[in-house]
Amino acid sequence: MPFPIEEWYYEVPVITRVYVTSIFIATFACIKTISIIAEGVPEKRARELLWEAKEKKILIIGPATVGGIKPGCYKIGNTGGMMDNIVASKLYRPGSVAYVSKSGGMSNELNNIISRASDGVYEGVAIGGDRYPGSTFVDHMLRYQDDPSAKILVVLGEVGGDEEYLIAKAVKEGRITKPVVAWCIGTCAKMFTTDVQFGHAGSLANSARETAEAKNLALRAAGVIVPETFEELPEALEKVYLSLVENGTIAPFTEPPAPKIPIDYSWAQELGLIRKPASFISTICDDRGQELLYAGMAITEVLKEEIGIGGVLSLLWFKRRLPNYAAKLIEMVLMLTADHGPAVSGAHNTIVTARAGKDMISSLTAGLLTIGDRFGGALDGAAQAFSAAYDSNLTPQEFVDSMRKKHELILGIGHKIKSRTNPDLRVQMVKDFVLANFPNCDILKYAIEVEKITTSKKDNLILNVDGVVGVAFVDLFRGCGAFSREEAEEYIKIGTLNGFFVLGRSIGFIGHYLDQKRLKQGLYRHPWDDISYLTPEQEAMMTGTGSGAIGSGGRTLAAGALVVEHGTGA
Repeated sequence: MPFPIEEWYYEVPVITRVYVTSIFIATFACIKTISIIAEGVPEKRARELLWEAKEKKILIIGPATVGGIKPGCYKIGNTGGMMDNIVASKLYRPGSVAYVSKSGGMSNELNNIISRASDGVYEGVAIGGDRYPGSTFVDHMLRYQDDPSAKILVVLGEVGGDEEYLIAKAVKEGRITKPVVAWCIGTCAKMFTTDVQFGHAGSLANSARETAEAKNLALRAAGVIVPETFEELPEALEKVYLSLVENGTIAPFTEPPAPKIPIDYSWAQELGLIRKPASFISTICDDRGQELLYAGMAITEVLKEEIGIGGVLSLLWFKRRLPNYAAKLIEMVLMLTADHGPAVSGAHNTIVTARAGKDMISSLTAGLLTIGDRFGGALDGAAQAFSAAYDSNLTPQEFVDSMRKKHELILGIGHKIKSRTNPDLRVQMVKDFVLANFPNCDILKYAIEVEKITTSKKDNLILNVDGVVGVAFVDLFRGCGAFSREEAEEYIKIGTLNGFFVLGRSIGFIGHYLDQKRLKQGLYRHPWDDISYLTPEQEAMMTGTGSGAIGSGGRTLAAGALVVEHGTGA
């Protein structure tokens, strides 16, 4: 290893900071080699950086280098590719061949060729394809010449520049005595009628001397082993390797077992070999493709077919397209449940929270938290109660009697204001729609019969909005043909029907929030004259648990304008 690992610096900065960063790093005495991965470094900066590096005797690899590798020691940048390629090219242990290339992609090809035609790579560097690289071919070839472990040297040059001629000169002068196998790519340039700029900034022949063909001839004339074509490079390398084995320069060794290196996760996932355990499972929506899908239906189709909010809700809540009458019922329910005035508990909480200066989400949440069996959340309970009674073959009278014996309220029955003589028109509209459009109305008809019995006892024990919506959806689930009986029961059990009330009433709660903000209403404080204040003594007197002498504690009781002092003997 030519440089201890602490003498390397490997950087991948943005282009605009390459020069400043590299100059700064070069001030540290321990730094002997800097590898610059960044591409697009201005040529002026590259020349300045090269001059500074020579002054400080620092070797620069790059700019625009893919990195380098010394099997068994280290790897810089993306040289060698992913783990499976590193194993396939035997880059986990050192061989006898050292190479230098401009191209990062072709350096990986060299790794493969060398592993097949010899005992493997000893060291490899890609110097980058810019016009002014920080280090040249000959810099690294001379380094390999001085390293006794590097037995064969390989150079992969290219069209443009004249660095390969420096290698030919070094071989002629005897500065490089080890076998050199070389090839300059870009011989196809002669097939074009005009000059061709290949992929690298420096891969353009500005004269006949800089063509790949001329450089291959010059290298061959200097004694470098240059095949006739690139395809013959592995064969030429193998001949050199076998000859060195035969004369004892290279001692064959028993191939160590390849290390068990896990395949790169992203690559294995792309190949479909593994899957990551999902943190979430989503079956209603898919945003991974070109456009959003609602239960498999493209969002553009949702808009084109004008399925409305009822259709969208059927896709996202039930994962299927429901009949038009079902979507119409959904929209009707959302409209009917959107609001019921500012006096109900949910709207009241929303208004109080908004006037306390809280944001929309906090105000909406305050209102939603009041929803339950007593306020708006009885849809699921009503659906379960009526359907269970119907499925148990109870007559409407038997159902009412059984609930009375258990001292339980029938969810979905009863209203504070509306009655048989003052009907709730919302309920009547839902009844009429279901009876006119649904193929099956058994549960609704059963609930209507129960209503006849309850209103005969008390006029306001009518089928309310919760009740009629709950039983309507039971009939929808069971009769529309889109659900199995088990699915219908599950949707009721998991709170789906209450979701309609939550969604609908959220519209009204947001409206109340916006109304209060628009009116710039201040902090709400409940008036004291609307509160009954009971002292412990008054509470005891009202419940009949007092001892008769209410002033034994020496406290003062205020009752209107009368003040009675206790414990004075008066």
